[in-house]
Amino acid sequence: MRVLFLTPYLPTPPRFGGQRRLHGLMVEVARKHEVLSLSFVDPNQDPAHAAESLRETGAYCRRVVTVPNRLLEVAGAEKRARQLRSLFGLRSYEYAVNRMQAMQVALDGILARERPDVVQVEFAQMAVYRFGRKGQGPRLCLDEHNIEYDVLRRTAGADVGLVRRAYNAVDWRKLRAEEHSAWRTFDGCVVTSARDEQLMARDAPTVRTAVVPNGVDIDSFIPSDVPPEPDTVLFFGAINYYPNTDGLLFFLREGWPALKARRPGTRLRIVGPKPPPSIATWPDPSVEVVGYVDDVRKEIARAAVIVAPLRIGGGTRLKVLEAMALGKAIVSTTLGAEGIDTTHERDVLIADDGEGLAAQLARVLDDDALARRLGSAARKLAVDRYSWRAATDTLLQFYERIGARAA
Repeated sequence: MRVLFLTPYLPTPPRFGGQRRLHGLMVEVARKHEVLSLSFVDPNQDPAHAAESLRETGAYCRRVVTVPNRLLEVAGAEKRARQLRSLFGLRSYEYAVNRMQAMQVALDGILARERPDVVQVEFAQMAVYRFGRKGQGPRLCLDEHNIEYDVLRRTAGADVGLVRRAYNAVDWRKLRAEEHSAWRTFDGCVVTSARDEQLMARDAPTVRTAVVPNGVDIDSFIPSDVPPEPDTVLFFGAINYYPNTDGLLFFLREGWPALKARRPGTRLRIVGPKPPPSIATWPDPSVEVVGYVDDVRKEIARAAVIVAPLRIGGGTRLKVLEAMALGKAIVSTTLGAEGIDTTHERDVLIADDGEGLAAQLARVLDDDALARRLGSAARKLAVDRYSWRAATDTLLQFYERIGARAA
């Protein structure tokens, strides 16, 4: 079988959550079938990083085609201006930055020359192209990492500032209409959690769906024999992704002071690319903003406990799965652990306000046996339920359900 993945960025090397899902699934599909990649790239990316991405993606893809799109990385005043203009149009901001004629031309060429059996589109925002008629030609599968409009809807209802709430209140409704339309044009859609599948079934009951959970490379994410550093809390993830920014600022303002009052010697390490100024300049010497690292496993291994204080989001959090696979104790909000079959007190500790997060973190930091018990249970759950190989087996079975030829 020949599978074409249409993606908003190259999947490899996997440096953040979306890339990790793409990389995990595509590598596993490529073990049994032929994989092609068609992706946007940032034309302003460092040439060495661009070459590395092409080389490593090409290691398992028979063909890699890229299309430049600088709008995906636009930030600051230009991004705000484009978002403002989008409020007065019929389309969402996400549609505008992902819809490019050059990508349609590239897609048409690959479909004509390669004749894939399946086209898998990553994110609803990439479903803005013409793929041919549903049920004819390649089978069309949409991979919804999140129900995107639901993430924006949750953001619009959160305490995120008047301007952001107003913008998201308009944009999520446009994105919902576009997302619903996309679902109906595909032969099937995969989601990462049962909650997202229920939401899709409510909105579009005739769409064929499957839950293909996020996963982790359990052969690479292995618990370390090196003892963790005492009194060290770690937050890691793509800090420039707004749900992560929001959750981290919430923790810094409400959870961290409460934890420091209990345990003054505790330190917080923040690891992830492109921290915004509100976090990068946090005025507390006990908070270290590390930024991007090449191998996050080393940072996770050295931490005494992982915190996942998210208040906004959808799907499932890859950061939680990776910490689980490394056998770490995790303290999370309910939403941070959403979509993963965890149980409070068994393999994770849950709290939803600053004082509660501080209390649970203090429990772990005060009790090495509790940390080991939680970490051991988390590792077992990751191995049993959340390997990329198991997730990909479900995806390949879904291809068969929607009529793809498994030759």
